Amino acid sequence: MITPDSATAEKDLKKFVNMKLYVRYMVSLRCKMVVREELRGLQIEHSILPHGGIEFPEGITNGELNTLKGNLRKSGLDLLNIHESKMVEKIINTIIEVIHYFDELPKLTYSEIIAINLGEANRPVLKIFAEVVGMSVIQFIVVHKVERIKELLLYDNLPLSEITKILNYKSEQHLIAQFKKYTGLTPLYFRELKKDRCNIASQSL
Repeated sequence: MITPDSATAEKDLKKFVNMKLYVRYMVSLRCKMVVREELRGLQIEHSILPHGGIEFPEGITNGELNTLKGNLRKSGLDLLNIHESKMVEKIINTIIEVIHYFDELPKLTYSEIIAINLGEANRPVLKIFAEVVGMSVIQFIVVHKVERIKELLLYDNLPLSEITKILNYKSEQHLIAQFKKYTGLTPLYFRELKKDRCNIASQSL
């Protein structure tokens, strides 16, 4: 016979393997250290992921999740539930895929792209994203566009006019201004880095 206490115990022991959850407000190195120490204290196998995520490769039980959530809240951190975590992960993956793996960005707004892949892109979801990642969706998009510009300059040696088209910038001037704002450097300087890399490589032969 299953008693209420035994049913609760059985529920607490239910294990979720390879689960990924995201933590609200884990936006600094110190926050990540707090989360890591809590997980080590509970002896839970884990990996701290970029953008505020935690992966549990060996699994985590309901009981461990509840304990972890309670402990993190004492430090002002909030462990998202499965649904919220999946939403955040889908937004992250969609933006990274579109910017880094599409030959050319689609002629859609990012809100439309996210909505197509997510099924919803309402304000609460975008607010949760910002609280987890530490920046708005727009800022996250710009950061990754700048990273893609670096790749295209260093590895593909494309002219700025072509990069402007690929990443759907309004003009080369807009691309240059945004790149300099986020890196403090010009695209021309980054292109010069390729020459320096080639010189170093040739000297080692």
